[in-house]
Amino acid sequence: MNRVKDEVTRTTKRQGYKRGYPVAVLVGLEESSAVLWQVFSNVAKLYTNVKLEGRRKDEGALYGFHESIVNALRPILNEGVRSIVVAAPAKTTFASLFFEHVRRHHAYLVQGNGPHVTSFRELTGSACQIHEVASLVKTKTFHKLIGESTSEEADGLMETLEKRLNVNDGSAVAMFSLEEAEDLIYSQGKRGTLRPDYLMLTDRYLADSKNKNRIHRLLQISKNKNIKTRVVNAETPAGKRLSQLGGLVCLAKPEQPSSRRNGVQNKNSKE
Repeated sequence: MNRVKDEVTRTTKRQGYKRGYPVAVLVGLEESSAVLWQVFSNVAKLYTNVKLEGRRKDEGALYGFHESIVNALRPILNEGVRSIVVAAPAKTTFASLFFEHVRRHHAYLVQGNGPHVTSFRELTGSACQIHEVASLVKTKTFHKLIGESTSEEADGLMETLEKRLNVNDGSAVAMFSLEEAEDLIYSQGKRGTLRPDYLMLTDRYLADSKNKNRIHRLLQISKNKNIKTRVVNAETPAGKRLSQLGGLVCLAKPEQPSSRRNGVQNKNSKE
């Protein structure tokens, strides 16, 4: 992962690509609130605030608070980001109680392998104010936790990739060039029978490419079309395997036939 700058800022349309690619989510837990930050390769950006309605001693209120945090995380998880770092003040149980809630009520997030498993890490400190986040993202501990969680996440993605590559029944297709990925993703819903599923590339592929603007645009279009995207550290085992395949892979599945209602097939539907 590129070094996250010690800057927290809102990203305007004009500054769009300066924030870099998504890396993780930082959750700042306090007594009665949680602040979620999207961590990109260049900046951290405020995502949302979640308030505790009631008191922590009230089990019902705490349950609702933790559920609200999980619900706030869902859109980011659905985009493919599966690395979560939870920061909480020293000598508190805020993080451990949240992790226990996830294990008990959302076990699918932490059990097994594959692209849906989420990596959770705990960090001592506060991450509710801009200056606190700016300090945290500079620390070696933060970068170590991010490296561990994203590496674990990438391993799950590569397990999915290897399974796809070893299946020859036509249920999955892998593309290994920027041009092929662009052609498939930009034409989605207009022609063809393949549905893009994942777009994965290494940070080295992105850094060394002469087509950075094209790649950033492809990542943004993929996000808009709800295609999961991940930029993987090239130094990790998953990144090395991805580099062997050229540094970029786009996974696709055959498009499911349009549903028929009242005997009429909707052939002209668009996303």
